[in-house]
Amino acid sequence: MMLKERLAALKKRIPPQTCLIAVSKTHPASSILEAYACGQRVYGENKVQELCAKQEELPGDIEWHMIGHLQSNKVKYIAPFVALIHGVDSLKLLKTIDKEGRKNKRIIPCLLQVHIAEESSKFGFSPEELREMLAAGAWQELEFVEVRGLMGMATFTEDKAQVQREFHSLKVLFDEVKERYFADSSDFKELSMGMSDDFELAIEAGSTMVRVGSALFGARDYNL
Repeated sequence: MMLKERLAALKKRIPPQTCLIAVSKTHPASSILEAYACGQRVYGENKVQELCAKQEELPGDIEWHMIGHLQSNKVKYIAPFVALIHGVDSLKLLKTIDKEGRKNKRIIPCLLQVHIAEESSKFGFSPEELREMLAAGAWQELEFVEVRGLMGMATFTEDKAQVQREFHSLKVLFDEVKERYFADSSDFKELSMGMSDDFELAIEAGSTMVRVGSALFGARDYNL
């Protein structure tokens, strides 16, 4: 199946109100241009160096999302252009993004990453850490970041019920945080969860953004 056909098939499975983020990490610019020619404008990368290189090379109307773990010392490279940072997992990182947003005179949209999986390798706030950070209130003083919602990754497992539970738990937390801290913000509306193997379960649970790579571009070439 050609990329054009895979993209069309994916869009039939994703409701129009859910944003498809084409995860282009390790895939060449030519593949992105192929999807771009079919109308896909939102792409996700998980390494800053690769994200910056592609941003310079590819059309200016592409919306770039940073979906991987982001180190504080790398924020400055993507601050001028990034459309959304998905993986904010500490107040320290939020403060760094704010500082770089100020330098670039732009408010940088972010999602707070929550650890919902049973795998210890995943990053993110625990639900209790997130509640504590929000309750402390220091984040409200940051003028150049805008918290748009939450992000999480389910356990990589074939246990469908477990994945459903984890997505549901994040949606419940999202609703709680929205009501308690962002009731007056129309911008706090994004729940980024779901990847190639589980995005339909994520959509059922209330995801507004799905991050799909291999189902669109095929297997990754890790030698790039």
